[in-house]
Amino acid sequence: MQGYYIKKVGQNKGAPRIWLEGSQTVRAGFSAGQRYDIEVQGEMVVLQANKNGSRVVSGKMIGERNNPIIDINSKALLAIFDGMAAIRIVVKKDQIFLLPLASEIKKRERFQRLRGKLERGDPLSIGSVSHGGGILSHAMHAGLKQAGIESHLAFANEIRGELLEHAAIHNDAWSETTQILSTPMQELAFDNRGVASIPKVELLELGLPCSGASRAGKSKRGLVHPEAHPEVGHLVVAALIIVSKSNAAVITLENVPEYASSASADILRNQLRDMGYVTHERILNGKEWGALENRNRWCMVAVSEGIEFNFDQLQPPGADQKLIADVLDNSIGPNDERWRTYSYLKTKELRDAEKGNGFGMQIVSPGENSVPTLRKGYAKGGSTDPLIQHPTNPELLRQFTAEEHARIKGVPESLVDGLSNSVAHQILGQGIVYRPFKDVGAHIGNALNRFAGKDVIDKPVEFEAISFKLNADAPGM
Repeated sequence: MQGYYIKKVGQNKGAPRIWLEGSQTVRAGFSAGQRYDIEVQGEMVVLQANKNGSRVVSGKMIGERNNPIIDINSKALLAIFDGMAAIRIVVKKDQIFLLPLASEIKKRERFQRLRGKLERGDPLSIGSVSHGGGILSHAMHAGLKQAGIESHLAFANEIRGELLEHAAIHNDAWSETTQILSTPMQELAFDNRGVASIPKVELLELGLPCSGASRAGKSKRGLVHPEAHPEVGHLVVAALIIVSKSNAAVITLENVPEYASSASADILRNQLRDMGYVTHERILNGKEWGALENRNRWCMVAVSEGIEFNFDQLQPPGADQKLIADVLDNSIGPNDERWRTYSYLKTKELRDAEKGNGFGMQIVSPGENSVPTLRKGYAKGGSTDPLIQHPTNPELLRQFTAEEHARIKGVPESLVDGLSNSVAHQILGQGIVYRPFKDVGAHIGNALNRFAGKDVIDKPVEFEAISFKLNADAPGM
């Protein structure tokens, strides 16, 4: 290859126009007065030097140099570029290739692939990045099913292999064909063999790590901005490589609200725009969707141009009358050993109050209808982690169990079955409040129904926990 150029597509007399000159012609060996042929070959137009060709390279004198010029202005020859703002020019010896932009080719491919599957009623493929315990995957899978769209998890990428092993058994978004990509996403994205194994999907969901963007994470490390986090601050780069390779028609991202104002979020918005997506953003609140946890989560949905999606049409059902008592484990009696004084936290609270830093304990009672955010490290018993008040002894408190934590977030308990208390809290704490994202999945599903010219569907969906054996025959990397 002698040259690679991006060239704007002009218009003249109602037809597309491509104007080539300078190095775009010289590097191919095309000189003024030389003859050539032009031919449409599938998705590209080829200019081939030929001494007996049907066309002649024109020229314009610039000083003492005759600058070779090729001016193509034809509906018939440039029909494949009609409506495009720009194209690629690839220059080789004696040949010039005119091709659509790579972003245009990818947009068309995912558009046609999605439409074909929807028209045939084939299940849509979903990819998951930063899978964790697969709570977001499960919610999206359930939401799509509510809209009458079947789906299957094509691949799941997660740095912690034990979480993938658990999800493969307990998460009914999985199947025996789900590809396990147990590796840091930055390793996957920059490993030629690894990234080559990522299949094309119709939907991609990402829950990028929030350690650098959350207020606690930034404060703990003294970060100036989220991207300074040494372990996760750079992962937007790897994520975009995976986005490009999987070429999904719809992309869903979730993170802490602070992520929306990060440089990474701006990079996502701008790069997705250049890749042919339209982005939509919204803060989803757990209480507005009937959950006990009053947690906010930022959600971005990027749809390929041509798919109509509007977050304004997604209306939360509103808070319900559920109380903390409704999710508590009734087998834990007043004499259970899990009731403790937590004297060290009470002492720390007094010490913090003297310093004026406001890190107070958060104690809730069964009669309340709201629970502060339960974080990833809840099992460690931090000074601001919510604790339940003993029914009769004001000196005693206890933590929520993992099962109670799941109920507070509305997450199916089967997704944390069999996990240690610590790991279960980690999966739940870094995950989502379930109902809002299930409804996002249904909202996406009905946007796809409209795209395919089908009726909007909203049918109740119940999932049962099922088990799958890991696919030992899946190709390795």
